[in-house]
Amino acid sequence: MSTDKTTSLGQTILGRGGLRVSRMGLGTMTFGVETEAAEAHGQLDLFIEHGGTLIDTADGYGAGASEEIIGAWGKARGGMDDLIIATKGRFAPPPGSTGASRRSLVRSIDASLKRLQVEAIDLYYVHGWDKDTDIADTLGALGDLRAAGKLHHVGWSNLSAWQLQKLLAVADRYNLPKPIAVQPQYNLLERGIELELMPCCLEEGIALVPWSPLGGGWLTGKYSADARPVGATRLGEDPARGVEAYDLRNTGRTHAVLKAVSGVATETGRPAAHVALAWLAARPGVSSILLGARTLVQLKDNLAAADLTLTDRQIENLTTASALPALPYPYNFLQDWCDMKIWKRLGT
Repeated sequence: MSTDKTTSLGQTILGRGGLRVSRMGLGTMTFGVETEAAEAHGQLDLFIEHGGTLIDTADGYGAGASEEIIGAWGKARGGMDDLIIATKGRFAPPPGSTGASRRSLVRSIDASLKRLQVEAIDLYYVHGWDKDTDIADTLGALGDLRAAGKLHHVGWSNLSAWQLQKLLAVADRYNLPKPIAVQPQYNLLERGIELELMPCCLEEGIALVPWSPLGGGWLTGKYSADARPVGATRLGEDPARGVEAYDLRNTGRTHAVLKAVSGVATETGRPAAHVALAWLAARPGVSSILLGARTLVQLKDNLAAADLTLTDRQIENLTTASALPALPYPYNFLQDWCDMKIWKRLGT
């Protein structure tokens, strides 16, 4: 289901950094890989027509091609000062230096600035934890890059709660920059961050900016239990693709969640994807959701989800259907655990 109506995406503040962004962001991992430049430029145009301001990329997307496509588009429109540009470093394409060391991050951000054709990165994520680099060195390098005017805010992607707490402690100790946003995988099929990472972010005022909000396409309802995907879809072309691989996610729990999503979709008269996105947008701490699409049509359909608000009952049904397996210790050990303020806010 698509619509010709232009839906406003709204605005929000990322954490405590004062950075104002749209409630939906444009994820660009497909640019230069599954989505050619002309189609990508069309997505960018459509996104800003809907009031989108947050564009998210990484130096590793298409070995730098995604950043180059965005940079060329930005130059053609006369700049991107009205937008928030986020990129990531950690898995730099050759001849970059992989890792979160000072050498790697300095080289990576200089290359990203050149490809994006901007003077500074608005939000620079470390793309994942680096066990081989002292976190104080990583944060120190980010602080120096910020002082040099090459980035404005720091974020982190793909990390655990203990890693986040460790880097916050080091940042406090040495007065180094803290992340204003964390970018994890989060959707109705993957709620693991609710155990520790989400409560940590809520406690510290750090925004959540989820990737894979539709579970790699599973939450659109296009994959079934008894038919392996084929054709021009992500899993049709690569059934073993990452965390959303067909055999990994083709489980009873997944199809129970999909049934609940389908029920709410029928009630609202909206596509399953809209329901999954509306549920995620209502979760505690979620500031902006990254929409990634192969085609302009897919992006248009997903942007139309911005005006859907689910009822409390519908949210509760989806939350219950997708609840994490019981973990008696330590999470449910205390008799009054479910009465704790944060746990109530998580809705589990």
